[in-house]
Amino acid sequence: MCGTSIGALVGAAYAAGDLERFAHWVRGLDRRDVLRLMDVAWGGGLIRGRRLFDLFSAQIGERDFESLGMPCGMVATDLATGREIWLRDGSLLEAVRASLAMPGLFTPVERNGMLLVDGGLVNPVPVSMCRALGAEMVIAVDLGWAKLGRFRHHRGEAPQGLRAPSWLDRLTRMVRREEVSEAEQRRNAPSIVEAILTGIDIMQVRVARSRLAGDPAEVMVTPMLPDFATMDFHRAGEAIEEGRAAVGRAVPMLERMMET
Repeated sequence: MCGTSIGALVGAAYAAGDLERFAHWVRGLDRRDVLRLMDVAWGGGLIRGRRLFDLFSAQIGERDFESLGMPCGMVATDLATGREIWLRDGSLLEAVRASLAMPGLFTPVERNGMLLVDGGLVNPVPVSMCRALGAEMVIAVDLGWAKLGRFRHHRGEAPQGLRAPSWLDRLTRMVRREEVSEAEQRRNAPSIVEAILTGIDIMQVRVARSRLAGDPAEVMVTPMLPDFATMDFHRAGEAIEEGRAAVGRAVPMLERMMET
């Protein structure tokens, strides 16, 4: 099992045998729960991530790679050199934290003298790592397959003089429990943070398509998630159901590969 970014977290839960418990927990999160997990930082990223990973630790437990029942690895990026870093030993949660550290959002992780950030910058769908670990058939999940398009409705529709609320404005409104209606969200242009994260999404989609063209998986599972934002953990139920639907769409290919 190899994973990058959020795939590293879900993969860690699976490899540790705690996927069902993890899914039950994340289905119970609402928007305010997610907000309470965001411990704001002022250096290296907007979110320190300590609260979030304390809860992840409670769900998965403090484990080392060596305790898992299968070969497992996570992908991160060396912030200083841009090199792809494979994490295969030591603390499982620390490796997940590094693989998830999206630049600008989460603070980088220091490990073995390196500052590590999101592995999606260099290898969003780590087919190559699976093959290096000995996989004969790779079943890959590409969350970026249809992720782009969240702001498609803004084309030609934004009224003149529109001022997008800042990330701080939105955070303040959530703290005050002031709901932002769906209609208002549709009218609002992306905030600075949303624009940055969507830009990173675009880059990761392009990198994934390029790498998969040269080293394709035998089977691709491609959930359709164009309206999901990076921190939409409170919508886990929707994402899980779409994941199940995506696996259903891939069943004919899975069955064909199992026969050969």
